[in-house]
Amino acid sequence: MLSRFGPGRKIETPLLIGLPGPWTAIGVALLLAIYPLVMSAIGEDFFIIVGSRILIFALAASALNLALGYGGMISLGHAAFLGTGAYAVAILAKYGIVAAWVALPVAVLAAALAACLIGAVSLRTRGVYFIMITLAFAQLFYYLAISLPEFGGDDGLPISARSVIPGLPLDGDLGFYYFVLFIAGLAFVLLYRLVASRFGRALVAIRENERRMAAIGYPIYRLKLMAFTLSGGLAGLAGALLANLSMGVTPHTLTWHQSGILMVMVIIGGSGYFWGGITGAAIFLLLEETISAHTEHWNLILGALLLFIVLVAPDGVMSLRERVLKLLRGGGPPAPEAIPAGEEKTR
Repeated sequence: MLSRFGPGRKIETPLLIGLPGPWTAIGVALLLAIYPLVMSAIGEDFFIIVGSRILIFALAASALNLALGYGGMISLGHAAFLGTGAYAVAILAKYGIVAAWVALPVAVLAAALAACLIGAVSLRTRGVYFIMITLAFAQLFYYLAISLPEFGGDDGLPISARSVIPGLPLDGDLGFYYFVLFIAGLAFVLLYRLVASRFGRALVAIRENERRMAAIGYPIYRLKLMAFTLSGGLAGLAGALLANLSMGVTPHTLTWHQSGILMVMVIIGGSGYFWGGITGAAIFLLLEETISAHTEHWNLILGALLLFIVLVAPDGVMSLRERVLKLLRGGGPPAPEAIPAGEEKTR
């Protein structure tokens, strides 16, 4: 099969684009495993905590990317699922249930159930109506959290100790980092299996042309609801890890502002690219951490830098790979394809 980059290479269609090779994934995993040891050796233990935070938000952004990038569902309500997972862990800890093998599955199930219920209603709309109804549900969860004084109300709910795994100390930053890396790694493997499967390819095809997929008999609503539910469950897992990292949870986790940050991470990294959520979370949080250490006006500088990134790479940082390959091979921009009348334009 011939590609626009020359003979012998497979065409990177919207169904395959951005999926990592095995050696790339192994290399990234090794770098992440070595990272905290290097930080500890040079006396920068604080950056181990930063690394844990990046991994957690990379998981949350990748969960949103499943719905947004692969499914075309622009959700401004994913903070509800992030917060649901966090509150599930904090509430269980409040009543003395601190076993990780109980707390994490409960957090995932609670967030997935919330996503299923919200998705069942929201997916009956589309476009701006879908965006607004997911935003409305997230705000509903926020006001519910601040109206329950038993669970902290406005002040949130602290956690006295992190979740417990027999034989594995999670109180230390290094042990907790490797715990987050292991859990996030399993989640990323699951995400890869999903997007590389027939389910993932059908989801991308629905994003590209929903009417055609419906015409050939695919259950559009059911597939999108499954993707939205899985996305919510993975966001809940990230919320459970975030509650353990922060030693508590506040209603701020449920706000639309948090949903917006997750969406910005996905857009920066590249919507619809497997590494998009991970790359976007790393860039956003590292810029935030670096700039805020030097000036109290870090929001202004961060906003300008993010605007520059979006202008340079409108399809996300991960799309630069294709542009670099074209330049290296001496190819110009691909000629526009003819689009049959009545069909939606693909990405």
